[in-house]
Amino acid sequence: MKKSDSYYREKNHFRDKNRTHTSRLVKQIIYSTDKRDFGLVADSIPCQNACPAKTNIPGYIRCIYEKRYGRAYELNRIANILPGVLGRICSRPCESACRHNEPDNGGESVGICYLKRSCADLKPASHRIFEGLYSFTGYSIAVIGAGPAGFAAAHDLTVLGHKVTIYEAEEKPGGMMMYGIPEFRLPKELLKSEINNILRLGIELKTGIAVGRDISLAELEKKYDAVIVAAGCVLPRVLDVPGKDLEHFYNGLDFMRAINEGKKPFVGDKVIVIGAGFTAVDCARSAVRLGASDVSLNIRKTIEYMRIDETEKHEAQFEGIKIFSLIQPSQIIGKDGKTTGKVTGMEFIRTRLEKTDKPPFRKSVPITGSEFVIKADAVIAALGQVPDAGAVSPAFNQLNKDGYTSDIDRVFIAGDFATGSSDVISAIAGGKKCARAVDLFLTGKTRKQMVVRLEEDKTTDRKRAFDFIPKVPMNTLEMDDRMADAKNEVETGYSGNQAEEESQRCYLCNLKYEIDPMSCIYCSACIDAAPKDCIKMIDNIPITSGGTFGAFEETDQWNNVTAIVIDNASCIRCGNCMAVCPMDCISVTRTELMEIDT
Repeated sequence: MKKSDSYYREKNHFRDKNRTHTSRLVKQIIYSTDKRDFGLVADSIPCQNACPAKTNIPGYIRCIYEKRYGRAYELNRIANILPGVLGRICSRPCESACRHNEPDNGGESVGICYLKRSCADLKPASHRIFEGLYSFTGYSIAVIGAGPAGFAAAHDLTVLGHKVTIYEAEEKPGGMMMYGIPEFRLPKELLKSEINNILRLGIELKTGIAVGRDISLAELEKKYDAVIVAAGCVLPRVLDVPGKDLEHFYNGLDFMRAINEGKKPFVGDKVIVIGAGFTAVDCARSAVRLGASDVSLNIRKTIEYMRIDETEKHEAQFEGIKIFSLIQPSQIIGKDGKTTGKVTGMEFIRTRLEKTDKPPFRKSVPITGSEFVIKADAVIAALGQVPDAGAVSPAFNQLNKDGYTSDIDRVFIAGDFATGSSDVISAIAGGKKCARAVDLFLTGKTRKQMVVRLEEDKTTDRKRAFDFIPKVPMNTLEMDDRMADAKNEVETGYSGNQAEEESQRCYLCNLKYEIDPMSCIYCSACIDAAPKDCIKMIDNIPITSGGTFGAFEETDQWNNVTAIVIDNASCIRCGNCMAVCPMDCISVTRTELMEIDT
């Protein structure tokens, strides 16, 4: 592709006649559906691309910098309906993708999750939530499950004008957020508040009604125009070893449920936890709060393969929890070595790691003859959960994990019930996608569409010094305060000043810098001024089979140079190139992935 191709637009970026876009052109704004623009957003804004719900991360971080906390909260809520909740418990795939993780960019991501919490904590008490509601369609929908996927689907379908009723088997809504996560990580009053923000739209919530027990799926099919099953994963994976029926052996889900119901299951002094995920860590930290003085996490692989973020690892170890790796359980032991009565210990066998061809490219292999026993008063196995499709209806033969339909007419599936156990942000994303599928099924129309919003902007006011600000640590309670009450929230949030300082670290990757090749005189002043290798001399930009831009084909031969371009996947938005350009041929476009009415 040479510079005569339609990729190279005139300086203001808004006259490319070959670009496909909607008919909305107001004050130099385009809502583009061009595959090239979607590809540019994915490459240039890696945090948003990594987020299952596609949250506008640079947008809300900029609002925090400007102290517009209410707007930051709304930008979050557009993509994920529980900003305050996700600001505490999100699995943070965005932070793994953050370009600050790159060694020459500091090596430590922006505190995206902490900032998400900040917009919820710091928004004014007078903040009002606004929804763009459609008129009533006349269709009614039943949603099974009041967890993150069910609430996301119910919210979006209600906004689209449908009447939604949620059926929840438990007495309280929230699913695993209510019963599976301890209060020291997620205050229940906050969860209830954000759930009420969804229900206030007129969604009917019926709790204590289990579909498959109190009412059948077939009855719901007759009563409603469509049914969404978002029942999550409620069946714990069983630790299938001898001794699993001993007293004081718990599965992680039941243990955390008891904690969240205000009960105090016996743990004794020495507790062994089996598992490498968030629930395992929650069980271990809860056992400490119940009075256990010797708590360990025991994993088959090594600590870097644990399915938790570095913050959770740090907090667990700070609270005195040991992590033993390369071991797996072989049996639970009772009194006198029997597998009856009460737990007295656990037999493990050592493991080693072997390479595999599948991610994470390591598997644990038991080492024959390496068994050993550790004493314990209680054992907790937190090995994850799976859907219980048969409990909802025996008519379910096979769940379609690649879509939102089931093999039952007018019955859709969403969230963990469809995909298997994941995380809250993925469940929300799944619920929202399912809502769009149901709306299309009922109305026969695509009433919302993902576009890339392109708006002329100015060079960033971001200072180069911001690159060197260290990550602002989260404020946490001291140990005595943590243990004074098991419900005390450990992380206390950023202050306004801390949120502003952390927001300064964001590279604002949604700002796209571009050189107009028709005005460029190839002086290379921008290349010399750039602090990063982000401005390149190229011979060609190929188009991939998917219609997006491929990798730049660079050249160091001036007679082969087609154009000098800015690689926005490497650009740190310092503005140096614009400051030195003698031709004023560099411009900035704000790019935002968003959903609009069609």
